[in-house]
Amino acid sequence: MIRSRRNVFGRILLGSFCLLALCLPSLACTDVVVGKDASTDGSVMTCHTADGAYYDAQIRFIPGQKFPAGAKADVFRNIVLEERGGWVKIGEIPQVEQTYGYFHVGYPAMNEHRVAIGETTIGQKEILKTVPNGGKAIMTIEQLEVFALQRAKTAREAIAVIGELSQKYGFLPSCGTEGECLTITDPDEAWIFHVFSTGFTWTPESGKPGSLWAAQRVPDDEVVVVPNIARIRFIDPKDTKNFMVSDNYMQHAIDNGLYDPKSGEPFDFQAAYSPATGNDDWALSSMWIRNRLYSIHKALAPSREWDPYAPVNAYPFSIKPEKKISVRDVMSFIRGYHCDSVFDMSSHPAWIVADEEGKAVKSPLTTPFPTRLQRKLLKIPYSRSVAVNGCAYSWVSQMRKDLPEPVGGVLWFGYDNPAHTLYVPVYTGTRDTKESWKSNFDRDKFSFDSAQWAFMLQDDVVNWRYQEAIKDLEAVRNPIEDEFFKKQPEVEKKAAELYKESPEKATQFLTDYTIECMGKAEKAYWELNATSIAKYTNNR
Repeated sequence: MIRSRRNVFGRILLGSFCLLALCLPSLACTDVVVGKDASTDGSVMTCHTADGAYYDAQIRFIPGQKFPAGAKADVFRNIVLEERGGWVKIGEIPQVEQTYGYFHVGYPAMNEHRVAIGETTIGQKEILKTVPNGGKAIMTIEQLEVFALQRAKTAREAIAVIGELSQKYGFLPSCGTEGECLTITDPDEAWIFHVFSTGFTWTPESGKPGSLWAAQRVPDDEVVVVPNIARIRFIDPKDTKNFMVSDNYMQHAIDNGLYDPKSGEPFDFQAAYSPATGNDDWALSSMWIRNRLYSIHKALAPSREWDPYAPVNAYPFSIKPEKKISVRDVMSFIRGYHCDSVFDMSSHPAWIVADEEGKAVKSPLTTPFPTRLQRKLLKIPYSRSVAVNGCAYSWVSQMRKDLPEPVGGVLWFGYDNPAHTLYVPVYTGTRDTKESWKSNFDRDKFSFDSAQWAFMLQDDVVNWRYQEAIKDLEAVRNPIEDEFFKKQPEVEKKAAELYKESPEKATQFLTDYTIECMGKAEKAYWELNATSIAKYTNNR
């Protein structure tokens, strides 16, 4: 018995170390969710920053299919990683008769019916954790996203799919050994969804659920910020307009000593299942979580006094912004680096140098994204910003119900660091992406045939002499993004007209437009790289 127990815990430790190596807290995701009455155009929005360099960033459309009765759907882990051959089949489940088309990246993003899903990992207590090596749970969050996008036409349907499958087949963490939050939207509603494991010893044969979960609706006129933290706290399961929960959402806490109903205290979902303090990097007290909450809330309500060191529970679940929020506002949130705040690494006094006249000035090398070696050399404390140079890709979704389905959903997609990327529109009616955006990427081999390399290279080059180079980047990027937004009403009007004539003509038009935008952005960044390398080489 002792030897068996040692083997089990040995497998747990080995699996944990391997998973943690792929998901460090400095490289974790941020989501912002906007209700339809809080947005400038009535759209429901969410976003996602895939803050891990090795996440699969090759965006491609996976068409829907019809299947015969009795067909099976494979279940994989490692979907999130960029090496597609690294997918490992770990099970199968009954397939549905009809699946819907969706856009695949490491964390699958949007389907043809205007359902969009953002992801951000959240901490879960040790008693809940499980790992692939020896555990029986098989449903990772990215696999659950695939099934939800293939099977759901609304946010509520997506929640039901994910909830049911995670309970039946067990939720398997893929970012360390942690829980997960999804931000799930459609043209009418936005939801915050949390899911946790139920421990290493869970088996399907136990008859018990393999996950516990809860979802809370975002008020239509408010915004929710989720920077790797469980935001759901107090739940009213009878309020089905605003909450969806698993049957065991509270009972699991009672059974495992995480909540005592005799205490007289209301059940706090966050407190029961997420670590509050201690050595856990994913604890609610972690500064790398709090500083992002602070920066985005400050941007949403600048007239309010926000304490940069306030505990996370000082922030409400949702907030009414002081002005309506646009797609470009959300882009600015995820491009943020705590500019001019106490967390801005470019404001550290170590960057101050003497110029040729002996005056104290900010060094032209000053950057809000110093490398680990630069921080060590200059003794600059690390502060996790929303934008990071280890980001694989990011996007902002824009879901509207006043346009035909292929036209009403847009995924504004960009590679690498959000602060330095150029976002291109990918419509729900888009049926293909540019070849260089969906393939040709090899991290170990630079290639001009890969769009991802164009943006990765510029993210490095701009940091060589940031104070000047960022101006060069913005001079190229901003006019192109401006053009995309300026053309949006015209493009959508034409697509809507074509849709009345023929849905196929509308989807072909939108596909061509998406590929055209991708080509324009990619070409601009390759040209920017060429001029930047020549301008900032040290051999001048």
